[in-house]
Amino acid sequence: MAGKRGKSGQVQSLSRAFQLLMRLSEDEMGFTLSELASLEQLPPSTVHRLLNSMRQLGFTELDESRGRWSVGINAFRCGNAYLKKRDFIAQSRAVMKRLVEQTGETSNLGVLRDAEVVFVGQVECQAVMRMVVRVGSSGPIHASGVGKALLSALPMTEALKLLGRSGMTALTPRTLTTQAAFSEELRAIRLRGYSIDDEEQNEGLRCIAANVYDEFGMALAAVSISGPTVRVQQQRVAELGAQVVAAADEITHLIGGCRPEGQ
Repeated sequence: MAGKRGKSGQVQSLSRAFQLLMRLSEDEMGFTLSELASLEQLPPSTVHRLLNSMRQLGFTELDESRGRWSVGINAFRCGNAYLKKRDFIAQSRAVMKRLVEQTGETSNLGVLRDAEVVFVGQVECQAVMRMVVRVGSSGPIHASGVGKALLSALPMTEALKLLGRSGMTALTPRTLTTQAAFSEELRAIRLRGYSIDDEEQNEGLRCIAANVYDEFGMALAAVSISGPTVRVQQQRVAELGAQVVAAADEITHLIGGCRPEGQ
């Protein structure tokens, strides 16, 4: 029994340590010990012990002059290993830069993880008014251009099952909140080759996205442009959509992928 309790305690400590590491990644300025204890609802002594253990391994750092903890160099190295494994992120950047130059809008790269979108790359435009998401952050699959594009590459039953898991919360008056409406939207995306977030996540913001495919013709990621509706106007959507599709196809070619038949 003692052995089982010991293993359980080790697993709990490991889980808490990873949770703390994820929390630290949310703000580049770092957190104080008391802030972390409050956010994680843990005793300060427990948080301090875990942070120090991770510090010894290089996964956390402490700015002693400010009393703020942040992510350490070894956490970056582990994250960078993911980028090396998923080389499409690095190879996408040059294409995304050109897309930003062509369209004047910020470009994002996102992947599907469980029932949400995770943004893994971004190239910002220079406009004062621009759409910015933090790399590593997640978004709703039902109300984002990237999420809708990736869902369109799945069999309809699988896409609707994911929507059922994630929920279809109304984020704006334009958010699609029924599976019937979303089914029609997915069919439309497949026909035109790109998705549109038409103020469905944020009012005044429009997003256009298209899928990047791997060597098996499976959607690996989606590349997008996003900007305020005063610039990304309805009459420009077809033109911008063609540019986004061209960028997605170029990335697909660069990584040795292929667009599936009928897409």
